[in-house]
Amino acid sequence: MQVLTTIAELSRWRVGATPPVGFVPTMGYLHDGHLSLVQRARSENSNVVVSIFVNPTQFGPHEDFQRYPRDLKRDLGLLDTEQVDAVFTPEVDEMYPTGASTMVEVEALSSILEGASRPGHFRGVATIVCKLFHLVHPDRAYFGEKDYQQLQVIQRMVHDLRMPVMVVGCPTIREPDGLAMSSRNVYLGPAERQAAVALSQALSQAMHLFKDGVRDGSRLQAEVQHMLDKEPLIRTDYVAVVHPHTLQPVVTLAAEGAVICLAVRIGHTRLIDNIRIIAGEA
Repeated sequence: MQVLTTIAELSRWRVGATPPVGFVPTMGYLHDGHLSLVQRARSENSNVVVSIFVNPTQFGPHEDFQRYPRDLKRDLGLLDTEQVDAVFTPEVDEMYPTGASTMVEVEALSSILEGASRPGHFRGVATIVCKLFHLVHPDRAYFGEKDYQQLQVIQRMVHDLRMPVMVVGCPTIREPDGLAMSSRNVYLGPAERQAAVALSQALSQAMHLFKDGVRDGSRLQAEVQHMLDKEPLIRTDYVAVVHPHTLQPVVTLAAEGAVICLAVRIGHTRLIDNIRIIAGEA
């Protein structure tokens, strides 16, 4: 496994990489969710490259950029075990040269849900992913569905800019009790960790209602909110029942179904989760 820290090193590696090339962009502090993306990429490509880069432009001024968990040595060990071919670990000034002022913004999808709560977040995400796609030239790129809105933003960017890369969405990986795996879970204290299970439980309850015939988006939303409200440590940011591609509110679920997205704070930790509901699951 080659560890590449500069764009020049990445370019030299890419010239000799046998296609197809699979790419998994990460911010590090890897967990089984990340590794599931790597395993999928390994199964579908001749070469696999993973990036580890905590991207400053997707963090707001009062968010956790400085304290975001980092453990590069551990991450490299995990990726070596997964037989990754190359890992790109640039410094900030390698990705954002002095005076850099060019940003990428996917307008409609970036201003709602997470975008409304974290202004500028998806502009930072789209910008760094665009840069990485330009440098890595992957045939396929893998993203987890846990960050559902991010996946839609990236797919729209690729479509609109006619990028020659297939964006592959992969299922959310959960802990045995249902909590979606996230690097930020490490912030949770014992009581907060227990409270966090309410997120997946609330989403599962909405799925049960759907299977029982409920198609009213507002009722599904209210049920999820009600279950979150029962947990005193949870402060809800939003619960939304939205169209799976436009992310606009769904009043009545039709054939294309919906995605129920939520974001909460537990203590100082912000967590997101979602569940996709489709007609075939009724």
